[in-house]
Amino acid sequence: MRYMMVVLLEFYPSWLALPREERRTYADSLQEIMQKYGQHVKVRFFDAEALPGKDYTDFVLCETVDLKQYHYMWEEIRDSLPYTKGYMKIKDVVMGIENAFQSYEEEVLNMGP
Repeated sequence: MRYMMVVLLEFYPSWLALPREERRTYADSLQEIMQKYGQHVKVRFFDAEALPGKDYTDFVLCETVDLKQYHYMWEEIRDSLPYTKGYMKIKDVVMGIENAFQSYEEEVLNMGP
């Protein structure tokens, strides 16, 4: 099954107070973590704080068929300096399964595609 997660993030003013060069270094370290899991988790990052969003400044779309690898990626992110120094927080995760009803019909009800 293919899983899609929308991970809502909040970057705090302390993040914005950092020089852009330092933010870029931290962001690069986060990108390295995401690239490490890139074979298993497709990640897209979106800036949302200049748009109508409530309680989040950014969001990440994650797509995977391997929830374990997705979980491991976020464990590493949570251990990273931007997270542990309190510059960001995971606010919420919205999760879904692509066409799950079709899998149910085919696998459980033995209905053809």
